[in-house]
Parts: sequence; C-alpha cells; structure tokens
Amino acid sequence: GVLSNLSSITDLGGFDPVWLFMVVGGVMFILGFAGCVGALRENTLLLKFVSCFSASEAQTPFEPVDTSPALDFSVFLGLIFFLELTAGILAFVFKDWIKDQLNFFINNNIKAYRDDIDLQNLIDFTQEYWMCCGAHGPDDWNQNIYFNCTDRNPSRERCGVPFSCCIKDPAEDIINTQCGYDIRLQVDLKRQKYIYTKGCVGQFEKWLQDNLIVVAGIFVGTALLQIFGICLAQNLVSDVKAVKANW
Repeated sequence: GVLSNLSSITDLGGFDPVWLFMVVGGVMFILGFAGCVGALRENTLLLKFVSCFSASEAQTPFEPVDTSPALDFSVFLGLIFFLELTAGILAFVFKDWIKDQLNFFINNNIKAYRDDIDLQNLIDFTQEYWMCCGAHGPDDWNQNIYFNCTDRNPSRERCGVPFSCCIKDPAEDIINTQCGYDIRLQVDLKRQKYIYTKGCVGQFEKWLQDNLIVVAGIFVGTALLQIFGICLAQNLVSDVKAVKANW
C-alpha cells in the first residue's frame, strides 16, 4: 500500500518504485532457483544461462556441454555484485542529492499526511523511530493544510504537530493523539519539553553516522557471501566438467 503511492511523492518522473522491487525480486528468484537446483542436481544447464538452447539439447547427457554461448551463473552474481558496488559508490558521491531527495520525500509526505493512511503511518513511524519532527523541524508542518498556522485554517490541529512528534511519557500506556495541539504557538524552549524539535533529515544522517560500523558490516558481509557464492559456483561447474570429460 505504501509502495504503490510512492510515485506521487517522489521526484522520479512518474516512475513507480514498485516495478523496481518486482524486477529485482524476479531476478533474485530466477538466480536463486537456478543456482540451488543446479547445485543439487549438478546440472551445468541450470548453473548457466544458455543463450542457444537448441545446441545444448542436441548433446547427449554424458557429453561435455559447449558453454561458449553461455553466461555463467557466477557471471550474473558478479554483475549483481558490481552493480551493488557501483550503487554504493554513487550513493557516497551523490550524498547531497540523496539528502535533497529525502528532504523532498518527507516534505511531500507532510503535505499528503491526511490524504492517505499508508503515508500517514509511514511518516508517523519515521518520526517516532528517529525521534524527529518534520524534515528540518516542527515548523515544516506549516506545509500541511490541517496543521498550518494561517488565520484561515479552521482545523483544530492548527499550529500543532502529529502525535508522532511528541516525546512519549513512559507512564502512559495509551497514546495521546492530541498531545501536539497548539504546541507551535509556544516558544522553542517550551516546545522541547513536549515534542521532538530536530528534523528527520538531520536525524537520519546522525543515525547513519552512529550505526556506520553496523551498516558497513552488513554491506561487507553481503559482499563476502556473494563472492563466496561466485567461487562455489565456478568450482562446481569446473568439477562437473571434469567428471563429464572422463565419461
């Protein structure tokens, strides 16, 4: 539900990110299926994506398969690893652009906060998890027609913030959804007692810095697993070729 609406609040020219998830998921399924079953059956045809199947089908089961028109399973894994490495480098080089996109995303989400329950839940989760309010601060909620401070705004939420901006009281078991009412009419020092005053963009950057070792460890661990899979696939194909050559 959230992903189906992301295209309306992202600056991607109408591209729906759901298609990206579907394509990546499809590729992962095909690679996983071919690698798993190919390894279990010791079948090079499943460890390779052959571009000319008719030539392979003409072989007898015990004849070495001509793999000249084939792309190794490990080559596909290597290509995926290269794309991931490239994405990581680009993310580091264009971190300012990513920051702008995150700012654009949050601000657009703020504007549409009451329009879609999925987006509303997404922004509430973000603000609660990162203990933030708005993209750069609570005043960003002026962009929402229900929370802005204009005199023409008849909403009871005028000059307020969503409950997800409120600092939680450990003694409260039930969420007070009205805790942010009129809070932006108060001075900054008083706001700090009741709501988060830091923006989500800055809190996200701080979260990345605080968890840099964990994030880097996950990426390095994933990369090592992929490299290990590439080596195993190459070794298995070589062993199968050696056995077939003896036949």
